[in-house]
Amino acid sequence: MIEQVKKQEGQNYLEELENSTIRYKCDKCRDMLFIELEDGSYGHCRCRALRIAEEKLKASGISEEFRRMRFETYNYETNMQTMEAFLTAKNYSKNFEDIRVVRKNSIILSGSVGVGKTHLAMSIANTLLDRSIGVIYMPYRSSITNLKQSITDEENYQREINVYKNAEVLLIDDLFKGRITESDINIMYEILDYRYFKCLPVIITTEKLIDALLDIDEAIGSRLYEMCKNYVIEIKGKGLNYRMQGA
Repeated sequence: MIEQVKKQEGQNYLEELENSTIRYKCDKCRDMLFIELEDGSYGHCRCRALRIAEEKLKASGISEEFRRMRFETYNYETNMQTMEAFLTAKNYSKNFEDIRVVRKNSIILSGSVGVGKTHLAMSIANTLLDRSIGVIYMPYRSSITNLKQSITDEENYQREINVYKNAEVLLIDDLFKGRITESDINIMYEILDYRYFKCLPVIITTEKLIDALLDIDEAIGSRLYEMCKNYVIEIKGKGLNYRMQGA
């Protein structure tokens, strides 16, 4: 009996020691990504979307640069348009929890090269990530190329495209940058149409204004406008190059 008590005390000590030395990213599920529910079954932990997003960011090769882009480091004093863009993007982040499940839950930042669109979009994404809201980063040119290369392998294609279709929040950077093919349009329609009907938020940066997106494909343009209607940022004209201001 004494030996059993000592053995149990030793086991308890080891467990306490383990708990005191191990640091988990998520104490709730201990990084297992699953938690036990009240009915005894198991479900996804809230941190799962964040962990998936972090892995996707690492795979993109720009995760460190991504995480450094914040509202605090955005130079909104370039001109009146960048000031308005900054305020709209920040308001979107502030209101996200209230609008995330409605149709108009997305934001589009459009305008010429160098006006700070990506910085603002990534500032939004980092704010959401800090709240444990999963954001998947989709650099348009490289992602569309990868998807087209996998299209002959249906299983692989569906696995890849489903990441973008089902992301908690999807950030598409430089939508329709470069030459646009029918295949590009079809793939983007598949992603955006799915997210439109599921009311899943998107954050878009693009050099194309809304009218230009409608000209490329009316179905894509109209869906994006409806999703982003309350948060449309259009920085027209070249103006001052944001990157040349030391941002």
